[in-house]
Amino acid sequence: MAEQAAGDTVGEIDVEALSEDQARAELERLAGLLAQANLAYHTEDAPEISDADYDALKRRNVAIEERFPELKREDSPSEQVGAALAEGFGKIRHAQRMMSLSNAFDDDEVRDFDRGIRRYLGLAEDAPLPFTAEPKIDGLSLSLRYENGTLIQAATRGDGATGENVTANARTIDDIPQQLEGAPELLEVRGEVYMSHADFEALNERQEARGGKPFANPRNAAAGSLRQLDPEITRARPLKFFAYAWGELSAPLAETQMGAIERLAALGFQTNPLTRLCDGPQDMLDHYARIEEQRATLGYDIDGVVYKVNDLALQARLGFRSTTPRWAIAHKFPAELAWTRLEAIDIQVGRTGALSPVARLTPVTVGGVVVSNATLHNEDYIAGRDASGTPIRDGKDIRVGDWVQVYRAGDVIPKIADVDLSKRPDGAEPYAFPETCPECGSEAIREEGDAVRRCSGGLICPAQAVEKMKHFVSRSAFDIEGLGAKQVEQFYRDGWIAEPAEIFTLRERYGSGLQQLKNREGWGEKSTNNLFDAIDEKRKIELGRVLFSLGIRHVGEVVANDLARHYLSWSAMIAAIDAAR
Repeated sequence: MAEQAAGDTVGEIDVEALSEDQARAELERLAGLLAQANLAYHTEDAPEISDADYDALKRRNVAIEERFPELKREDSPSEQVGAALAEGFGKIRHAQRMMSLSNAFDDDEVRDFDRGIRRYLGLAEDAPLPFTAEPKIDGLSLSLRYENGTLIQAATRGDGATGENVTANARTIDDIPQQLEGAPELLEVRGEVYMSHADFEALNERQEARGGKPFANPRNAAAGSLRQLDPEITRARPLKFFAYAWGELSAPLAETQMGAIERLAALGFQTNPLTRLCDGPQDMLDHYARIEEQRATLGYDIDGVVYKVNDLALQARLGFRSTTPRWAIAHKFPAELAWTRLEAIDIQVGRTGALSPVARLTPVTVGGVVVSNATLHNEDYIAGRDASGTPIRDGKDIRVGDWVQVYRAGDVIPKIADVDLSKRPDGAEPYAFPETCPECGSEAIREEGDAVRRCSGGLICPAQAVEKMKHFVSRSAFDIEGLGAKQVEQFYRDGWIAEPAEIFTLRERYGSGLQQLKNREGWGEKSTNNLFDAIDEKRKIELGRVLFSLGIRHVGEVVANDLARHYLSWSAMIAAIDAAR
């Protein structure tokens, strides 16, 4: 689910401090927020809030309901699974309801889960109680119904009771067998449709090449691909499927959860190879840690680990709550943190000449967004110290090849929060920050008291020249319609503009015949004339915008407007500067 700050939605008042009227109003607010979030996530495949915020809203709702049970709403979010069905699909009523899972967010909650099951079953603390532990795939739930070994229908989870009929689409997925040998007469297989990182990246490249909007993450891409009204579109999308559960059966698959998963694999389904049998909570937590370590290198998205009681007879005794099984729980990963590999450190040169190091990462999903780059701030940050020399990250430096923890919150640019030295590859060398500009070779100087090293090349540096011109035409500066960052890069690359002033001579130099410009990809006679007209319209603009457009260090939008209000005109300001010399 996409980004929105938790404080905007979760609420600041402590549940214990709520009055009855406040609690009633808060439950109404939460019901509305969660209904909209469910619709956006499950039906429209366009989440509006992050998974962490969604989970926080649900926990707050449950906490209020537990304190004021008499206020529980008939449409309580705690009684709902999924969301309403999208239009355009037929409906399939599930023979057995498709449940969601309760969540655990820390080790203590996992231990509480184990203790609760033992208490329910009357088992001693040291009595054997095996669990399975498997990665929680971040995709779209799907139920497949086979009769006499033939796939006859496929349905999404929908609202848990009724799903969308996506049978034709499911038949296009290679991981889903059309025929089974040796299966029970009636078999309903449940699992997750997902998309690998590599396939997601290739799909987004194709989307952008066609001028389409890229998908935010593989989960959205998989869900949107499966729920196409035209199965041929689904066929062209690289979807995969992991089987991990079942619904209605004419005969048991096995006596244990692990045995049933092995049976599904034998029938031809893809099952997750990281599924393990665990002996108690500590073994479960150890496997959780092992899976989390591999998260970035799996090639597909997971957002936690699911624990299930292995004995199916005990599962039957434990039964279900209204929307979740008592015998299973999802141990979620921290929403804003993930570990991944640092593949390279690149240096970007900005409009003021600042050399900014950027971490190139093995892509990993953090907070619902695929992250492949992170800021490294400056050379001190890479070396494990702040500008005053005080150690940060316990003094651990950052090296190419390191296993690093990526942090992302809301719209904050991802950054590296920690380094796992135990996984540092042999021969990894400390990063040597460049002392010359990688773009033009000019000396890169770090002035005393400045945390940043800067290229001294000025406009002879191509990176600075392009970034200064991008700034010059930005929204708060000249804001020339039709001349954005992409066009500036193209015109600079073609040798048409080398500095901002040359923008205003484009018509004079290329406008006579128009051929040189309108023959370029994306340009025609009309768009070319529109650009020249837009440039002419900006030959006179407010003084504050002019000052901001120059990209002078320490002169941002606010300072530029303050100077404009003080001097009122360019000539008055220049006169004051001359007088001060």
